[in-house]
Amino acid sequence: MSHSLPLRDRQDAGCQLAPLVAAEVHALRMRHPNAQPIVYALPRGGIPVAEPIAQMLRCPLNVIVAKKITRPDNPELAIGAVTADGQVMRSRHAGMMATHAPLWRSALQSAQTSAREQQACFSMGADPPDPRGAIAILVDDGIATGLTIAAAARSLHSKHPAAMLICAPVAPYRVGPFLKHWGDRILLLAAPRSFLSVSRFYTEFPQVETAEALAILNRHNQTFQQSGLPQHS
Repeated sequence: MSHSLPLRDRQDAGCQLAPLVAAEVHALRMRHPNAQPIVYALPRGGIPVAEPIAQMLRCPLNVIVAKKITRPDNPELAIGAVTADGQVMRSRHAGMMATHAPLWRSALQSAQTSAREQQACFSMGADPPDPRGAIAILVDDGIATGLTIAAAARSLHSKHPAAMLICAPVAPYRVGPFLKHWGDRILLLAAPRSFLSVSRFYTEFPQVETAEALAILNRHNQTFQQSGLPQHS
């Protein structure tokens, strides 16, 4: 299957990813017939990408939050990522703070507090659905370093899904082997060797506001609940 790049916007990215994800879910359910798909989006940008995927799979759309851990003296430098439930991924730059444990703890605590606040906002105070025994589908609008999506994948992996897919429209070629530690399959539309930023692969890449992301979640999940349709099989 050929993919149209640059992507028009996040919705277009999700529409192109959806049939790839659906085909992989179908194959996985040959081995795990009782496993239902659950879609988890990384907010905020992953939510409009994940919506067409959840629509095709006829399953709820959920959120899992991971936040970058940054150096206090250089907020642009990511030294790791952490989820609301405390799963941590460290980058190679984290070693620079090895002799400054208080600085690391402070940066980690700040990022985890932010993750917890955003998780509560998007989950309406409820915990994300338990992926145990399910096919967990983790979606973002693009992958740069891989730290945040790896932290989210690690969090889901710790809860023992039957299988896990890590999905994004684009990611650097070099992060593929790293992400394979956490997902059964990595599904991408493009994995270029030359990679400057996620936004370069989109024609339109505006910031997704919280209100817009919440509206997408509410619209999809209300439609899903009202439809009474069985999940994709």
